[in-house]
Order: sequence, then C-alpha cells, then structure tokens
Amino acid sequence: AFLAAALINPVERVRTETPAMRRRRRIVVGLTVAVGAVALGLALNIAPGAPEFYAATLGVAALWIVGAFASGPLYLGEGRTRDGGRSRGVLQGFLLGLILLAIFAGGALVVVRIPLLAAPVEDLLDHARLGTLWLVALITAVNGVAEELFFRGAVYASLDRRFNAIGSTALYAASTLFTGVPLLTFAAVCLGTLTAAQRRVTGGVLGPITSHLTWSLGMLFLLPPILSLGG
Repeated sequence: AFLAAALINPVERVRTETPAMRRRRRIVVGLTVAVGAVALGLALNIAPGAPEFYAATLGVAALWIVGAFASGPLYLGEGRTRDGGRSRGVLQGFLLGLILLAIFAGGALVVVRIPLLAAPVEDLLDHARLGTLWLVALITAVNGVAEELFFRGAVYASLDRRFNAIGSTALYAASTLFTGVPLLTFAAVCLGTLTAAQRRVTGGVLGPITSHLTWSLGMLFLLPPILSLGG
C-alpha cells in the first residue's frame, strides 16, 4: 500500500501548459543538459582535495538551478496520506531514499570484491577523504537539490507525458557519462527511475529532493567504510 501510494497512484491535479511554454522548456533544457554534462565531467576530474573542485561542483549546481527556473514554473507537489489526506510527500521521500540506500549498501559489498568496478568509485570518494568532509557533504546536498529541480522539475515537464519519466531518467543518466564512472551512471538510472515515479505521483519536486538527499548523503558516509572492507 505504501509503494502504491508513493510510486504508482498519482494525486489528482489539473495543470496545463501552452505549446509556447513547452517549447521554451525544451530549448532551455537542451542547452542546459549539453553544458551541464560537460561541466560535471570536468568538475569530477579535478584532483581530490583541490580548492577548484568545490567551486566547480557548486558551479554545476548553479547551472542546474538556473536552467530549472529559466525553463518555467516549478511545483513542490503533493503526496497522499494513509487517511486519504494530502501531504508534501517528504516522509514518503525519506523512506524511499532509505530503501534505495539499503539496496546500494548491499550492492557495495559485492562491488568491493570487483576491482574493475571499485577503483573508479574509490577515486570519486577521494574527494571526501582528501577534502573537507563537511564541505563535500554540503556540496552533495546542494547538488542533489539542484539536480532534482532541473531533471524532475524542468526536464520532466518539458517532455511528452508518455515519455517524461523514462526521458528525464535517460537524460539524467546521460549527464553523468563524462565522469568516467560507470557505477555513477548506473546509480543515476536507479535514482532517476525512483524519483521520476515520485514526480509522476506527486506532481512536484519536494518528494524527489527528499529521496535524493537521503540516498546521496547516506552513500557519502556509508561507502567509504564499506569499500575499505576490500582493502
């Protein structure tokens, strides 16, 4: 019943956009995705611990945020409570993020035994190990919010209703290709699928933001000790 309410049965709403609004969204989204994918790849290839990393990743977040709001109106969305009332879907998002986090933590126990997969993830986590952890956590949170505003806000709304869930997930995954970390792209597919389903149900970005932050911050703190088991 929880999964059906959180991921399957949409909350009723009436929302329309003119062809001109949809066209504007698509132009802004196309330009932002192209620039953002390259910028993200460059940011994550900066040497761990370098001051430029923080500025670059915040720059990527700023790009997603500007693209999101420039595309048109965004919505917080509404979830459905057990008694049939309405909520913002924050608790649902938190619980769904925990479920995804538990699945990925279990998967990390397998990845740690496969050097070909573990090595790129270790390199990515060096930004947390060699940098300032609280600052990396803050940047992770800011980027999580920015990505949801753009991909589950602007991108989702720009696509045809038949394809907006799978299309927004595909573009989200594509934006990680220049990072050179295959598991990051895989994670984007999984997280994007989950949050796109939430977006479809709630009609907004607040639930997806909560899931994203729960998962990404959890992975930031859980992955290093899990991967150390392989050392």
